[in-house]
Amino acid sequence: MNYFKQILTYAKPYKRYGVLNIVCNIFYALFGTLSFVALVPVMKVLFQTTEEEYVKPVWTGIRESKEYLESYVNWYVTDVMNENQDKALVMMIALVLILFLLKNLFGYLGMYFITFLRNGVMRDIRNELYHKVVNLPISFFSEKRKGDVIARATNDTQQIQTSFLSVLELMVKEPLNILFALVAMLLFSVKLTIFVLVFIPVSGFIISLIGKRLKKQSDRVQSEQGYFLSLLEETLGGLKVIKGFNAESRMEDTFTDSTQRYYNYANKLELRKGLASPVSEFLGILVIGTLLWFGGTMVFDGDIDGAIFISFMGLAYGILTPAKAISKASYGVKQGNAAAERVLEILHTQNTIEDKPGAIEIPAFAKAIQLKNVTFAYNENPVLKNFTLNVEKGKSVALVGQSGSGKSTIANLLTRFYDVQNGSITIDGHDIKNVSLKTLRDQMAIVTQDSILFNDTVAVNVALSDKNATEEDIIKALKVANAWEFVKDLDEGIHTNIGDSGGKLSGGQKQRLSIARAVLKNAPILILDEATSALDTESERLVQDALERIMKNRTSIVIAHRLSTIQNADHIVVMGQGEIVEQGTHEELLAKNGHYYALVNMQSLRA
Repeated sequence: MNYFKQILTYAKPYKRYGVLNIVCNIFYALFGTLSFVALVPVMKVLFQTTEEEYVKPVWTGIRESKEYLESYVNWYVTDVMNENQDKALVMMIALVLILFLLKNLFGYLGMYFITFLRNGVMRDIRNELYHKVVNLPISFFSEKRKGDVIARATNDTQQIQTSFLSVLELMVKEPLNILFALVAMLLFSVKLTIFVLVFIPVSGFIISLIGKRLKKQSDRVQSEQGYFLSLLEETLGGLKVIKGFNAESRMEDTFTDSTQRYYNYANKLELRKGLASPVSEFLGILVIGTLLWFGGTMVFDGDIDGAIFISFMGLAYGILTPAKAISKASYGVKQGNAAAERVLEILHTQNTIEDKPGAIEIPAFAKAIQLKNVTFAYNENPVLKNFTLNVEKGKSVALVGQSGSGKSTIANLLTRFYDVQNGSITIDGHDIKNVSLKTLRDQMAIVTQDSILFNDTVAVNVALSDKNATEEDIIKALKVANAWEFVKDLDEGIHTNIGDSGGKLSGGQKQRLSIARAVLKNAPILILDEATSALDTESERLVQDALERIMKNRTSIVIAHRLSTIQNADHIVVMGQGEIVEQGTHEELLAKNGHYYALVNMQSLRA
């Protein structure tokens, strides 16, 4: 129930709908009970059990209200019957119909108001979940499968709605039905009511035994669902590799193994859930059957009127129905607990990279970026070891070296995708840990090796940093990035949808859109993470030309694999195993005849 309470906190903004739902459910339960009570005079009219002469009673106080009400009904029914029997029957039936109409009207209104609460809570949970996902550090998603996160945001939140939030209404509606019915039953016969109350807890205990393992089984189902959604997401993203390596059957085997496990877990869960309905149905009929026998003997003995007993049976059944609904709801709570646990795990994850209290907002970059004795490790082995570098404003610094030497890690640390573990990174003398993330990242534009584009228009992708950018701003950025030459020929120009991950474009075209995005942001610091390494010679020339344009008058940190792209850099840093092994200009490093000279010769031989 702890997770249930946490989910309920999201209902606070919608409490007015909850209050209106409770009010409607009170009237629903009241008119539902009265509709069965009203059957008593109908039965008396039909079976003419009111041959006695009754006089109009006199009100003597609240303590005698039961006797007064019973005597008044008897007097009124006999008085009307003596005048016109048909009229009496029509009046009694009309009364029952009106009561049932009011019951159903308030039942609908209760559902009407709870709908806004349920859907509002789900909207807020999904919004908060998305907010959390986009704000959690990159390191969180290196340990989580994307498909599992998607499953939590979709299937698990839906499970919360169909279990927890459905219970919200049952918590008020069904107990009120039981309460009002019990009051009426006690007025009819205390002895029969006690007899019914003995059986209901027993049947409830039996049903609860069935649902003990539901949470564990539901958790297995939801976890496995997240796993095969991850496989599906990875398959869609890697279809070229799968087909190119004839790995279709291998991937299919992995996927079918997952769906088989899901099949087994889901069968166990559904069979246990399905057992609840026939068991509760049989126990309910058992109670009714026993009640018929016990109450029937009381009718034969004259301890209770036959018409009252029929209405009592209707009320008893009216108790069993909500009682079964409550027992089924307990299953929903167990399933909802598993789903809520998975959703709340993300919502309660501590964000290790966020603004400190009193984080400062820095003005435009003016002096230098300094990395001082920076040490960093993703797991245990350090990727950077006491790394120190000074990048002055307006200078271009290139980082070169073998794969795994720590080049891209520096870009991740500068943007605070990760935090340094030892040492410090400062911008204009301010430790970036003390700077607000927004103002820090406002200073930087990034172009990565993998062109990350979204399934939207060219305009939306280019103007990602400024949703208010004009078409003129977007076209200007495209021209600077050498991208306008192909964008202008698209069917709808800048309003053309480029497909999933920019799938409708070539690699060079996608990269030039990424550069246009950086151009439009117009940040003073430019980070280029192997921006040309995946391109053919012609595309590289166009992209390199675009990069040289935007690097003018900007501070640039260039992570390069192809050394031909960084020969004009102001300063070149050669890295090896997380440390600086050489640094200087292109000519200075060639003259040293060291690591850089070897790298240049190696690439020349490959060319």
